[in-house]
Amino acid sequence: MPNLPTLAPIPQFHQENKILPNVGILSFWVRVPSRTTCPSASSSYGSSPSLSSPTLKVTLEAGYLLNCGAGPSPGNDVTVGSLKYITDEGFISVGNTSTIKQDGLVPILTTLRYFPNKSARKYCYAIPVIKGGKYLVRTTYYYGGFDGGKEPPVFDQIVEGTKWSVVNTTEDHANGMSSYYEIVVKAQGKALSVCLARNNMTASGSSPFISALELEYMDDSVYNATDFNKYALTTVARSSFGDDGDIIGFPDDKFNRLWQPYKDQNPVVPCKYNVTPSDFWNIPPAKIFQNSVTSSRGKPLQIKWPAGSLPSASYYIALYFQDNRNPSPHSWRVFNVSVNDKNFYANINVSTRGLTVYAPQWPLSGQTQIVLTPGQGIPVGPVISAGEIMQILPLGGVTVNRDVAAMIELRRYFDNPPPDWSGDPCLPGENSWTGVTCSHGKNYRVTALNLTGIGLSGSLAPNIANLTALRHIWLGGNKLSGNIPEMGSLKDLQSLHLENNQLEGLIPQSLQKLPKLREIFLQNNKVKGDVPHTPQDKKKNIQLKNDPDSGSQSPARM
Repeated sequence: MPNLPTLAPIPQFHQENKILPNVGILSFWVRVPSRTTCPSASSSYGSSPSLSSPTLKVTLEAGYLLNCGAGPSPGNDVTVGSLKYITDEGFISVGNTSTIKQDGLVPILTTLRYFPNKSARKYCYAIPVIKGGKYLVRTTYYYGGFDGGKEPPVFDQIVEGTKWSVVNTTEDHANGMSSYYEIVVKAQGKALSVCLARNNMTASGSSPFISALELEYMDDSVYNATDFNKYALTTVARSSFGDDGDIIGFPDDKFNRLWQPYKDQNPVVPCKYNVTPSDFWNIPPAKIFQNSVTSSRGKPLQIKWPAGSLPSASYYIALYFQDNRNPSPHSWRVFNVSVNDKNFYANINVSTRGLTVYAPQWPLSGQTQIVLTPGQGIPVGPVISAGEIMQILPLGGVTVNRDVAAMIELRRYFDNPPPDWSGDPCLPGENSWTGVTCSHGKNYRVTALNLTGIGLSGSLAPNIANLTALRHIWLGGNKLSGNIPEMGSLKDLQSLHLENNQLEGLIPQSLQKLPKLREIFLQNNKVKGDVPHTPQDKKKNIQLKNDPDSGSQSPARM
């Protein structure tokens, strides 16, 4: 049985709700006409801030609006309505850019960033955020035949190490439309990662791409029945009923959520009474209450929404209501709500102040039908103003923060790290960083580094000692220079391969204290000293000079 929804006309304490496990992962897209004006938006976000910028906190709380593939700021910043998009340079270090020459496009659809490198496991943006903050993430795609192809590529998108959805804009492209996807997610660290990745549906001659990327910081009260430590919410539909005008966004919605107009055969009633958005946990825009749909006097109101068929999964559902008149003692507007023939909420008494009912988890499958039935003896029809449906997405796991920080520092010390060394080092498993192996479980750990012979230059970060779950370090056959850092904390280390580099300095004495270390290859470097011998060293394979290869196994086969 699904949890009963919560009635929430104003912010108040509500009971903890359990989330259904084993929810399927599939997102839907909604559409923005590529030749129409986008909704108006918030004030200028300025140029990309540095971490030392005094305006960083203000920017982080407001969010970021990135015009992907544009040139350097500020000359390539663009404005859509009152919304200013900055270039994505500085938030990503890989990919190529392209321009779409087509009359009538809104500015953010005229440029894009694409990723032709087939060897990279993912291509990631890293955006400064407030750790633990809740963000609405929106990705926008407009293909425009930038690569000379007839159909857009199909690929995955990933947020904070969790596979978010498959990006398939084929139908929208055929209809001359752009596509956007939305997810609400909690930032796990001080940088939020949004990545694209190839999958088995990505054609060999095509490249993942992106037109725009937006992050909006959300208040704590919004969607607060969801445990964002375990789940994210992906937008399926967000609609203003009885409306056939423009999409409602900022400034009406302070978080720039986009409310699509949805009008069917049901009668529309306007409402002249104002509501206060802050009276609702989800802070909906007052504009969505200006129109409602209703039914004939005393008859049920039926709405088939959203229009498409939904996969069998668990969803967050919020429905918004407002009466368009002050009730008399003889004509209260009271009704019951059912979703797919299951009781959703009973005896809703709508007033001019408005109210919302929501279910933090509700099973849906196939076509969805919402029915509002007047209470017994109620002479007026029910009304509904707007609704949201969001699929509950279980998070894919967490890589230990200490390991993430150490890997980022290791990357910083390399002059030419692999192009996919961004985002989560371990997650998703099939999109982990090149050369990185991780353990599985509740908390993921980095257990092996194998970057043998890929031409790495730079040096080894001292923070490699913080990767305390490491068993194998294979960095031989590169151009690494500098000293070998202390590794006394790597108690599980079994093999260390640094041969055929340009390392120098003294061999760290801490290597003798590693109880599981059985292979030490340091030949063809400029290092000095010896690894002190102990009785256990008879079992070790130690090569410090130009000794012949021992035929040792690689970490992948050990």
